[in-house]
Amino acid sequence: MARVNPIDASSLPGDARAVYERVEREYGAFGNMLKVLGHRPPAVEHLFGLLLDSARDALITRRHLEIVLVTASRLNACHYCITHHEPRLQALGVAAATVVNILEPDVPGLDPVERLVRDYTVQVTRQRVTDTLVAKLREHFSEAQLVELTLRAALCAFFARFNEALEIQVEPELLAAEVHADT
Repeated sequence: MARVNPIDASSLPGDARAVYERVEREYGAFGNMLKVLGHRPPAVEHLFGLLLDSARDALITRRHLEIVLVTASRLNACHYCITHHEPRLQALGVAAATVVNILEPDVPGLDPVERLVRDYTVQVTRQRVTDTLVAKLREHFSEAQLVELTLRAALCAFFARFNEALEIQVEPELLAAEVHADT
């Protein structure tokens, strides 16, 4: 159980409730985090509104996004985020062994640009970004895309800290899927 009581989604004010409902409908089962974040409705509205808008605008591919999220989640050791995003990356055609070992320098299954995305996420998460890596990324990504990659890696660190500090539990339907995948 989370360290903070969850807010019933129906008690959220209009804009925050609308974002909550959109997340559940369009982005997936993140209700446990949203119901705790609901103590600050503007956070639901603006943080998750940003994520929904980013998904709609799609400045980076879904596969690149999930590489960012899985890499940052593994670095941050966020069970909640790992449980949510590893299956999404696998659904995008990345082998389970690649997903589980994504932090290994020579992990097979990622093309050169995907490795750059992974390596950049590592550097952003560790707060040690090099000019050399940014120059390589500029060969493949626009400045807006670089901002998006950076934003998503940094937000993943925020969510990891939030989830771990408040002991946000993985939704039961995702835990059930995780158990079935292991058998």
